[in-house]
Amino acid sequence: MESGNGRLVVSGFGSRRMRLAILADIHGNLHALEAVLADIERQSVDLIVVNGDLVNRGPANVAVLDRVRSLDAVVTLGNHDDLVRKWIDRDADIPADWYEDPFWLSTAWCARQVVAADRLDDLRALPMTHRIEVPGAPSVLVAHGSPRHYREGYGRRLTDERIAEIVAEHPADVLVGSHTHRPLERRWNGHLVLNTGAVGAPQNEDSRAQYLLLTLRDGQWQHEFRPVPYDHDAAVAAFEATGFLAEGGLSALLFREDLRLAKDVYGAFTRWCEAAGRPPTWDAWRAFGELPGSP
Repeated sequence: MESGNGRLVVSGFGSRRMRLAILADIHGNLHALEAVLADIERQSVDLIVVNGDLVNRGPANVAVLDRVRSLDAVVTLGNHDDLVRKWIDRDADIPADWYEDPFWLSTAWCARQVVAADRLDDLRALPMTHRIEVPGAPSVLVAHGSPRHYREGYGRRLTDERIAEIVAEHPADVLVGSHTHRPLERRWNGHLVLNTGAVGAPQNEDSRAQYLLLTLRDGQWQHEFRPVPYDHDAAVAAFEATGFLAEGGLSALLFREDLRLAKDVYGAFTRWCEAAGRPPTWDAWRAFGELPGSP
């Protein structure tokens, strides 16, 4: 696993083709990752960028870290990678009561796997962004959310004003993010904004593993969103087979439902709890399940 120095300058391509594979939000889903890597192998890429959120939400955290470490890839920091790191370090950013709250059992479970395998340093080393510069071609800036914050994703609510602010603070021709678990293309004032979608937990109601292919041809970057079929049933079954579902509590169930339905069940439920002034408990989940339109 190479974190790099956050900047890659590539020479010698000129008008010739260069191809980048950018994937993210694996979330401990080894089945989806292997399918994407097999597809990438067929694309003859020059560089793989793993754009954060390797761990948490799913059961195969160490296997994913090991598989990514085996690649000649650049890796950036995602919010879930940093959450697990902070959890293990007992970082002050983590509210003290979370450690005793049953809702966070799934994060504690994933953190224990990382500690037991001695993979914490892999997460600590990751940079927030990675810049790719090819002479004569538009510059590419990759960040899990945006270069301002790993939780500022490029999503449906992305406004022209926010794009203008990001570009002013972090100049680049092509901005590539992830985090929202949904592919996106936006153009603004000559800038291209792309979201890779998610490998391990898509939320666009397409359960296939999704990643982004960028091809430099005749001095311009051309993009392709690639959805890859994989053994989705096996990935869902792994939640129970590994003990993650039994030991991770309600949040592990919510993450499994996210994966099973390719929807943001976790987000919908926690937003409902916040609006209703209720803690995210099993009783709240049962009440939420009785609402029209609930999963």
